[in-house]
Amino acid sequence: MSVLADLEKLSSAEDFFSYLKVDYDPALLRVARLHILKRMGKYLAAKDFSTAGEERVYAEARETLAAAYRDFAASSPLDERVFKVLQDRDPNRARPAAGAAHKAFVPLDQLTVIGR
Repeated sequence: MSVLADLEKLSSAEDFFSYLKVDYDPALLRVARLHILKRMGKYLAAKDFSTAGEERVYAEARETLAAAYRDFAASSPLDERVFKVLQDRDPNRARPAAGAAHKAFVPLDQLTVIGR
């Protein structure tokens, strides 16, 4: 079995840390588990493993998990804003210019059926 195939089968953040032998604080993992795994996935996606041996894949996967964990040990999920819903609510993010096109809300009772 390959390292990447093994990673695909893992189901919890604790499984990833155990498999890759990365130490973690359970309190931090309770708060940021999805954020850490999403960041790890982003780091892994940027790597090219096409010619890498299993030892190198394991070492790099381990380092990406450790790096993602460090990101959230030094910061918070709200500061890092990994997920789109948090990015959209970022007070420091530039807002669309006034008058820019946006989707208007139309209530269902305002819709009419044509051709009946």
